[in-house]
Amino acid sequence: MPPTPPPAPAPPERPDHTLVQQAERNKDCLGCRLIGSAAFIGLGGYTFISGGRLLREQAFKEALARSGSRFDLAARRAGIHGLSACLIGLGVYRLLM
Repeated sequence: MPPTPPPAPAPPERPDHTLVQQAERNKDCLGCRLIGSAAFIGLGGYTFISGGRLLREQAFKEALARSGSRFDLAARRAGIHGLSACLIGLGVYRLLM
């Protein structure tokens, strides 16, 4: 009769708070959150201001009318406002989370 193998060791017990500890280790420092949120908020503000300035220029309106694009001025304005709102929202989220 062949010898029986030794019993397998019991798996180590994992405490329930390992996910909390892992989340604490993955948090950014305050400086990183401030720099990251300032970058997102600044980029959103710059997009809003420079995009709005471009849409108000008469030469751009004339070039858009000549181009025959299916995206008119209102669609481009909505795109710029949506993008800048998303970037500013990401900056606020980055700051608070």
